Amino acid sequence: MSEFSLYNTLSRTVEPFRSISPKHVGMYVCGPTVYGPPHLGHVRGPVVFDVARRYLQHLGYTVRFVRNITDVGHLVGDADEGEDKLSKQAKVEQLEPMEIAQIYTDAYNRVMDAMNVQRPSIEPRATGHIIEQIEMIQAIIDKGLAYEVNGSVYFDVEAYNKQKVYGILSGRVVEELQAGAGNQSRQLEGQDEKKHSNDFALWKKATPEHIMQWTSPWGKGFPGWHIECSAMSAKYLGEEFDIHGGGMDLLFPHHECEIAQSTAAHNHQPARFWIHHNMITINGQKMAKSLNNGIMVEQLFNGDHPLLQQAFTPMTLRFFVLQAHYRGTLDFSNDALLASQKGWQRLQSAIAVLPSIKTTDNPTDDISEEWLLAQDLEDNILNSLNDDLNTPQVIANLFELSRRINLVNDGKAKITAETKVHFQKIWDSIALGILGLLPETANTNDSALSAAMEILLELRSKAKVDKNWTLSDQIRDALKSKGFEIKDGKEGSTWLIN
Repeated sequence: MSEFSLYNTLSRTVEPFRSISPKHVGMYVCGPTVYGPPHLGHVRGPVVFDVARRYLQHLGYTVRFVRNITDVGHLVGDADEGEDKLSKQAKVEQLEPMEIAQIYTDAYNRVMDAMNVQRPSIEPRATGHIIEQIEMIQAIIDKGLAYEVNGSVYFDVEAYNKQKVYGILSGRVVEELQAGAGNQSRQLEGQDEKKHSNDFALWKKATPEHIMQWTSPWGKGFPGWHIECSAMSAKYLGEEFDIHGGGMDLLFPHHECEIAQSTAAHNHQPARFWIHHNMITINGQKMAKSLNNGIMVEQLFNGDHPLLQQAFTPMTLRFFVLQAHYRGTLDFSNDALLASQKGWQRLQSAIAVLPSIKTTDNPTDDISEEWLLAQDLEDNILNSLNDDLNTPQVIANLFELSRRINLVNDGKAKITAETKVHFQKIWDSIALGILGLLPETANTNDSALSAAMEILLELRSKAKVDKNWTLSDQIRDALKSKGFEIKDGKEGSTWLIN
């Protein structure tokens, strides 16, 4: 079996994973800025890193998983200008900023729970770690790599770049960044007090009307967005830890700034592996307010959006996310979700019949081969996970598992009790355990569907008894056109979703 490997953005290669401490992994993932309800863009990262965490646990690692809550410092412009996002929303809703943070943190966690994303080991808030951020800023100042101007503190990118490399993660070159910035960037709020346009805020002076502000050695103010992750990851995982994760949209400037800050403060980089997932697009377009194509997660769950024909379950959404490799673009559409729903139901339909499948006590060469195939199937799945968490290939192997179950159920193959147990083990450990997919048979809608199907099959059975072949065929064909397959056997008819 292959060795577990991950694509490291820092080295731009797929590397064998080695933890700093044997059988212990420290993982930090950038969490949400909680100033609004969770949207579609919020779901991919948590699912991807949840699978990574689950697989590491499957491999025998103890994982300390830290995911922060950004409740201060993230400015509207993401470039040291504009209002703090939470403060702005607090004014809109006429609430305290911490009320906004609590409301939307709870909303975010409700969505994560519904999608079976494990809660983090530690969920620190930026506002709860102001002291640690101030101490880290002071350490950077003491090393001559940050400077204070008018109550604000900025990281000196040019001074840092003389000692280290700013742009090591993103591949951007400081000189090119400066040339590209031109004079326009200096017109932005606070830019004229920076030494260089690429310098970024570690601490911002607060105006008297600014709601969220703290006392610091440089006066009343609030921390910059980037410093929080550097301070909190160091506090809970140490100055060097195994994995730092986030979306491609955070690679620059956020993660680049994190590396610079942590390296300046601790003389080495914070994380061994930098793992980035790609973005979700909608019908081939980037999600953007200007395009008015954003979708809230609750709208997906209740179907209340113009782009949706129906509501979709949390597990359908999770299955949809896992059908694409995390480093590739994931394009969302109603049709794509319908296809995911259909595929997820097919897998569940197959595994549902496994307990009732009859086994044989008389092995043959064919049965022995089937047992070997089951072994190979599990090996293929684990090799796919080891290959940079290739979840689409894992799901392809689960469809192969369902195909084999259906072959046995249709009487076209036989298996031993041992093979049957192995099939169930693969499903439980991979689909439910590592991929984190929860069976939805207990769902009210599923129960209603099952009851309706039983009524239709009874009507069809009566039509056959009455030799009303036309009605019998009409029911079968109508169901087939809607994606249902009816199978007639000696003990009656069964159904599944293709």
